[in-house]
Amino acid sequence: MYNPKVGDKLESLDTPSMIVDLDIMEENIRKLFSLLQRKGVNIRPHLKTTKSPILAKKLIAAGAKGGCVAKLSEAEVMCAEGVDDILITCEIVGPTKVARLVELFRKYPNIQTVIDSEVGASAIDDALRTSGIETPIQVLIDLDVSLHRTGVAPEDALALAKHIATLPHLKLIGVQGYEGHLQHVHGREEREKECRASMAILTSTATMLRENGFDIQVVTTGGTGTAEFCATTPGITEVQPGSFIFMDSDYRNAVGSYFSHSLTILSTVISKSAKERRVTIDAGLKTLTTDSGFAEPMDMPGVTYVPMGDEHGWLCWEDGGRDVAVGERVQIIPSHIDPTVNLHDFYYAYRKGVVEEIWPVATRGMVQ
Repeated sequence: MYNPKVGDKLESLDTPSMIVDLDIMEENIRKLFSLLQRKGVNIRPHLKTTKSPILAKKLIAAGAKGGCVAKLSEAEVMCAEGVDDILITCEIVGPTKVARLVELFRKYPNIQTVIDSEVGASAIDDALRTSGIETPIQVLIDLDVSLHRTGVAPEDALALAKHIATLPHLKLIGVQGYEGHLQHVHGREEREKECRASMAILTSTATMLRENGFDIQVVTTGGTGTAEFCATTPGITEVQPGSFIFMDSDYRNAVGSYFSHSLTILSTVISKSAKERRVTIDAGLKTLTTDSGFAEPMDMPGVTYVPMGDEHGWLCWEDGGRDVAVGERVQIIPSHIDPTVNLHDFYYAYRKGVVEEIWPVATRGMVQ
């Protein structure tokens, strides 16, 4: 049975494997915290990228204030592994999910969640009331800052806050606004301009709620593409970058190379066309996602990757391009890191060619 171990050489790993260069990853973490901590904001990394309590603990050790998750099922795993300062950034709606939230809150009272409707708020309050739990759960109003995905309209935030104030089992502590539509805007100037506009919506709404008597302590926002701008906006208290730790080609193309590619997919050339300038590798759609375009070969100028079904991909090159031999092992940079990580069971973290740590992708498939 195949059983890779700490101490194995990188070349001994079977392929495809998801590998992480620890030196580069640690430098990405150092750069992020060095950049943002001096801005005076809390850093609450979004763990939907790493899907790993082990990596969450590394980020907390570096200075993070807990973490974010997108889904309740992710929060359940993180809390069970000792990472319980968690903000669930997506609305909890429906009797089954609300019941799970109540049971999680019973065990881990540090969790927080977001609200964008009176219906959702009332359902959580009702479930907590019947549960016998007396401590109110901390909630944030999810505000639409122009993404138009979730979140209450700014003009409706006060009415929602007033409704939450009537619910004894909810404690309003802040507002969240995610400008996800701006994360990959090309051009720093344009990205900053649009981000500042979204931040103005978020911070002015927080101010309006305070002026109406609400104790808004947390104003949370941002991603890898905008966190620097968010952190320098007066009134922002917390940012939620995630992809910076690994990076992908889509983010690099938008924001540049301040953070480096620490995660790649190790693959093997398994076949070669006798007539065409291409080879086939063992990494296809089950290994690399395509929603943000195709992945890229690392350190192979003039060579492009094309998926060729579930299990296969092509590496193609133009005249004069680098020849690639059967049996050669190549590293592929994902185009979108989060869903690519969700395709794999383990990270093989290495330093100077030797596997130093193996991390399960503990919240893989946790979409509920």
